[in-house]
Parts: sequence; structure tokens; C-alpha cells
Amino acid sequence: MRSYRQFASVYDRLMEEMPYAEWLSFARRCWEQYGMPATVADLGCGTGNIAIPLAKAGFTVFGIDLSADMLSVARSKWESSSGAGLIRSREPGSIRWLQQDMRDWELPHPVDAAISFCDSLNYLTEKPDISAVFQRTFAGLAPGGLFLFDVHAPRQLARYAEEQPFVLDERDIAYIWTCEYDAERMEIEHDLTFFVREDEREGGEGGKQPQALYRRFEESHVQRAYDPDWLSAELAAAGFELLHLFADFKWQEPDENAERLFFVARRPR
Repeated sequence: MRSYRQFASVYDRLMEEMPYAEWLSFARRCWEQYGMPATVADLGCGTGNIAIPLAKAGFTVFGIDLSADMLSVARSKWESSSGAGLIRSREPGSIRWLQQDMRDWELPHPVDAAISFCDSLNYLTEKPDISAVFQRTFAGLAPGGLFLFDVHAPRQLARYAEEQPFVLDERDIAYIWTCEYDAERMEIEHDLTFFVREDEREGGEGGKQPQALYRRFEESHVQRAYDPDWLSAELAAAGFELLHLFADFKWQEPDENAERLFFVARRPR
């Protein structure tokens, strides 16, 4: 399981280019086709980049994450946020932030929909953990409720290993990112070293410019990919009806070049 520690403080800065609007559009299109929910559980909600726009659009959202640090950032963003959501169609809704494990999340009542985007499920590195999420989510959904999630395709993790190392060097933050890939398990370990600008100290004699101070910290994150046929079978074993399997936000079946797989499953009525 992922456990973002110091990473939570820089997460949003590093994820500015992530296609959150496309995830929201994907969810909206599914709900428009199969039924618009009132209540949504966001499993692995992180800093709220999906949950907050959904609440602004009028949904009652339960933001669920294992990391207290990520949830702290999410709460601060929600409390200070204003303006219309990305898919606003109703009066603003609400969010309840919950520190729970997605393998055994629990709410007082079933929800109309559950989502888990941004490859959150890839952080579960054992098959029984994936099965537990599917079973728990089936139990937490109302009859007819949709479960939408995306995962990295197996080939995508291999690409990370082939293309590493990755380097970012900007004024306020820098990192070095390396990967080690286990092809047999389809598992990758990301090792990141961050340098985050904090303040400046005065320069020395002779009118020298102030020197920037950087805080260094390290993070390691492990992700595992799963065969889509196995994921489909586990969904069925949990009781779900698999409605669609798409790739890369494009509403088309995945091929060998797919990077991100999208599953649309439903608890039967």
C-alpha cells in the first residue's frame, strides 16, 4: 500500500499536468449513460483533485484515503476552495474525508457510485488485496451502482523502467526518479529523491546574493500491474457485471500500446 509522507506536501505541485478534467469527464459520461448518482465514494482520493470538483458539481462525496497527510492537504484545499467545479451542474454538494483502507472501507449506508482513479489500485501489490477491494466495494454500493476505476496497463510499467531515469530541475523543486522493474511480478519500485526550496539565507561579504536552502527527502513507491483478464474475472467473482473495458480515456478497447485501462463495472439491481 502507498503511504505518502513528505510527498503529500509537494504532490499537487508535481501533478499539475495530470488530466483530472478527463477523469471527471469519463465519470460524467458513464453516469449519464447508466444513471447519475447522488453519493460517490472516492477510493484513494489523495489530495482531493477529483473529489473536490465532484462536490462542487453537487455530489455528496466521501473522500477515502489511507494517508493522513494527503487527507490533511485535501481538507485544507476544500475549506479554502471557491468557484464552480469542472463539471458543475447543480448546487454545491459536500465532502466527508475519511482515513480508511480501501480494502475494508465502510460507510453508514451504501453509495450510488464508487471511483478509484489515478492508478490507485496499482499500489496494491498482492492479488488478495485487489480481490478485497472489489468485494468491499460491491458490498458498499447500492444495487445498480457503478464502480469506475483505472489502472496502469502491464506494458506501461515496463516502459517506465525502460525510459528511466527521470529528472526535474526547477527553481522551487527538483527530483531524481529511478525505477527497478520485476517483469515476472509486473511490479515496479519507484525511488525518488526530492529537493524542495524552503527559504534563503543571507549572502556573505562583498554583496553576494542570498543562497537558497533546499530540503532533501526520499520516497519509495511500489506499484504492480495485473492482467486485465484476471481483473475482469475478479470483478465477476465479487458479483460485478463488467460493462466496459476502455483504454486511455478514448472509449475504445485496449491494444498492446495501451497505457491506462479503464473499467466500468456495475452491481446488478
